[in-house]
Amino acid sequence: MVYFAAQVRTGKEEDVARIIGMRVDPALAGPFVPTRVLQIRKGGKTRKEDRPVFPGYVFIGSPCDSLPADAYWIIKRVDGFGRFLPSNIDRKPLFGRDLELLSHFMSFGRRADISKVSFDENDRIVVLEGPLKGLEGSIVRVDRRKGRVKVRLAMCADSFAVDLGAEFVERLPRGSDDQHGRT
Repeated sequence: MVYFAAQVRTGKEEDVARIIGMRVDPALAGPFVPTRVLQIRKGGKTRKEDRPVFPGYVFIGSPCDSLPADAYWIIKRVDGFGRFLPSNIDRKPLFGRDLELLSHFMSFGRRADISKVSFDENDRIVVLEGPLKGLEGSIVRVDRRKGRVKVRLAMCADSFAVDLGAEFVERLPRGSDDQHGRT
């Protein structure tokens, strides 16, 4: 299975994906919009909300290395569709680091839940579980009050920062590292 990236109108990812799913041949894997859970505090109340991991992108799976021409023409006419990457003329499936990043988020299903994180004795962040695991080197900011970690992601030659939800657990005491698989 290969995946193609399509730029769409930001905020309309789910709508575009739903329409593509209804109109395109079911032999294609269909559109995929990985989402993340964020805690939103408004008016003194906290609620969980799903937001796209890659704002402005929809990923379309195909069993072959190319997107069938009939599917391309159907998708191109969907309201909110912008273009395939790298271009509509040169549609290429994701590969390398782009595919690894998409696969990382797909491994959590369509929804990347809140990660459990802690800090070690040197105040470095330690991801215990969740979608942040493996992305520690990409963390640019931690906001404990909002329960978020800002991560710099690079997809399709574009780099952007995304907030991912984090639940901060107490600092692990020395000697309990073996319990969590750390050495």
